[in-house]
Amino acid sequence: MTPAAIRSSLKAAREALQRRYADQAMSPQRLLRAHAGLVDEHLRLVWQSLAMPPELVLAAVGGYGRGELFPKSDIDLLILLPEQPDAALQERLRDLVGTLWDIGLEVGHSIRTVGDCMAECSDVTVQTNLLEARLITGAPRLFEEMRLALSDHLNRRAFFLAKQQEQGKRHSRFLDIDYNLEPNLKESPGGLRDLQTVLWISRASGCGSTWRELAAAGLISTSEARAIARHEALLQTLRIRLHYLARRREDRLLFDHQAALAEQMGIRAPSARRASEQLMQRYYRTRRAVRLLNEVLLQALHSRLFPESGASYPLNARFIARDTLLEARDEELFQREPAAILECFLLLQQHPRLTGLAASTLRALWRARPLIDAQFRRAPHNRAAFMRILRQPQGLTHALRLMNRLDVLGRYLPPFGRIVGQLQHDLFHIHTVDEHILMVVRNLRRFTLPELAHEFPLCSRLIHDFARPEVLYIAGLFHDIAKGRGGDHSLLGRADADRFCRQHGLSDEDRELVIWLVEQHLAMSAIAQKQDLSDQDVIAAFAARIRNERHLVALYLLTVADVRGTSPKVWNAWKGKLLEDLFNATRRYLSEGKTADQVGETRMAASQTLALYAIAPDSYQLLWAQLESDYFLQHEPHEIAWHTRLLAHRVNTTEAVVKARLARIGEGLQVMVYSPDRPQLFVRICSFFADMNYNIVEAKVHTTQHGYALDSFLVMDASGDATPYRDVMSYIEHELAQQIDRGSALAPASQGGRINRQLKHFPIAPEVVIEQDEKGRHLLSLVAGDRPGLLARIARILSSHAITVRSAKINTLGSRAEDTFWITGAELATPARQQALRDELLSGLT
Repeated sequence: MTPAAIRSSLKAAREALQRRYADQAMSPQRLLRAHAGLVDEHLRLVWQSLAMPPELVLAAVGGYGRGELFPKSDIDLLILLPEQPDAALQERLRDLVGTLWDIGLEVGHSIRTVGDCMAECSDVTVQTNLLEARLITGAPRLFEEMRLALSDHLNRRAFFLAKQQEQGKRHSRFLDIDYNLEPNLKESPGGLRDLQTVLWISRASGCGSTWRELAAAGLISTSEARAIARHEALLQTLRIRLHYLARRREDRLLFDHQAALAEQMGIRAPSARRASEQLMQRYYRTRRAVRLLNEVLLQALHSRLFPESGASYPLNARFIARDTLLEARDEELFQREPAAILECFLLLQQHPRLTGLAASTLRALWRARPLIDAQFRRAPHNRAAFMRILRQPQGLTHALRLMNRLDVLGRYLPPFGRIVGQLQHDLFHIHTVDEHILMVVRNLRRFTLPELAHEFPLCSRLIHDFARPEVLYIAGLFHDIAKGRGGDHSLLGRADADRFCRQHGLSDEDRELVIWLVEQHLAMSAIAQKQDLSDQDVIAAFAARIRNERHLVALYLLTVADVRGTSPKVWNAWKGKLLEDLFNATRRYLSEGKTADQVGETRMAASQTLALYAIAPDSYQLLWAQLESDYFLQHEPHEIAWHTRLLAHRVNTTEAVVKARLARIGEGLQVMVYSPDRPQLFVRICSFFADMNYNIVEAKVHTTQHGYALDSFLVMDASGDATPYRDVMSYIEHELAQQIDRGSALAPASQGGRINRQLKHFPIAPEVVIEQDEKGRHLLSLVAGDRPGLLARIARILSSHAITVRSAKINTLGSRAEDTFWITGAELATPARQQALRDELLSGLT
């Protein structure tokens, strides 16, 4: 048979197999075996057509060796030789490999003698490949010789330790943000590789190479073997369909394919949640189960391979400590006494030396989790035990995360169980809802640790004096617990929190605080990031929502923990500063009962700072005479002092003055621009920073009484290239001043850089709202998908309508932009003109 004929046959066979899989709902295991079988058949045809010497061996290794060949995976082959090849045989082997590629097989191959194989076995990857080797064609005796040599060479204990270390390194590589949103089905923690690692070690240990054989060996029960097989089948199904959808080897659940995969698997979207979100919830729940089963089985195999009993000592009548693991004295303990389920987590907290659960206890607890039913939840002693867990001075984060992994937390708190594995494509949360909630509790706990007080000094001081901090942890557990149900999750979660507090005996005062926090948990962040904190009416209105200082402290702590728990890309020092400013201003208002004389106090504080530089008041009175009260309301004393030192002798300069300094918040640059006001100045500045790939996160725009623009910007590098801010300060000062003074025509608006793929597949419908606040000022609020040059594009549109930006807060939540502008202009005079502006903004943001 010619190579061309073999190629045609292989292509036809693969296409027929794909049709059968699509039409007959073939199981993933059947497809993988069938694909491996048809490749075996065509490899034999090539081997025969080239009349390869009969003393050679062609063997499958890797996943192909297991008989599991995914549609677009590489074909891993071992060509086994009885001795080193001569020149003629080398030429024939090159022809063989070339022909395999010619017929359409992407081959990964090695050519070795048995001695070569054993010499390479110091590499655990080579050992693993040989362990799964399967004869395709050639000399059976030579293949068996290699198998026996491998068996003699293999050190079971060393193999276990090497694979365990390999898994740890692999997990650490895939704990990246992007791999949480677009996980790798094969390599990510909880993926197919975790299951294969268990089977490799089990095979090397002589305990079997299938889940059924592991059950026969007593490592798992028959029902657990079936459960593992179900989880494996889902991962295999997703990977098979992903290969077919992408038409290439693709193991990541990319945004590009999630919706199509959900449709193929018959998942329909209700009004509250996308089909892709439901698909991902199935995946995340499977991933969690696989990680747990991987841990249980690796511990069980470790006990088989390293049977030496460690040092043990009793903890109480039911539990002992063995080395650093907690172990139940009797594996039937949880079946007899379900209350011991919560007790084991409490013991882990009370004994810091313990790092986890012994394999037998872990497995027994996993089997006993269905006992956590309505009767278990109603039992007063179980409710008391759960509250004791929340009140422990240490170990809470570890205990809750372990409870979640073991499906204990979701069974004890059914509303929590419903959000396990749930991911919302809101473009800024990068964790599933359950992981985010536990991250928020973890952040609250970090505030209590003295060794971490440098991270958030104010939070650490506040929580140190906060009585009964468990109310914060309960609020953290419930603040997002109603996500995905439809409706306002804050109100729905409030009802769940109220029920929990009543059932668990919290005082009326603490219960009221918890449900208030759940209902209000978004309020502080929204006000800090979208409203003018220099406006005392804003502070007064917010203070009216705060019942007392304890409520304010609790809301501030929860808000900081919540924003930090969404994504590292969402939190920054500027948002931290806004929240702290709002907290301090509201705290002062609550204590004094009135608004402060902010202008007078700010002027005095700025004067005191200037006096430290030996700058006399008469030297800057000309400058300050040009500044209206709004300027002193908008800026902090240190900013005013900085501006004054730079501008006191340049009040009537004809050239632009641009100065930059490191921002006091510890991140970004503060840039001041002072120039005779001119058309499109704000546009020019925004375009300059967009070209630098710098984000403007705050803009304070002020026009002096003598017609000068005095603008202040907080900018941050969006490129991620880690260029020190000090290195670009001189460039900004010189180039931006030059561009302003030249006043040349603006370049055409850039179409922006590449749109984030998540935004591409889960777009945000732009929202534009123009309204007036209590003081008659026009407020423009925008919501849109973030993209390079977005602010510059908005500035151009506003400029084209002769709109002046007085102040701006630019809030980026991952790939979601929520920007607020205080604006003035004649175009705002009538509803019709406002609508025209809205329409153009909506068009420009789409």
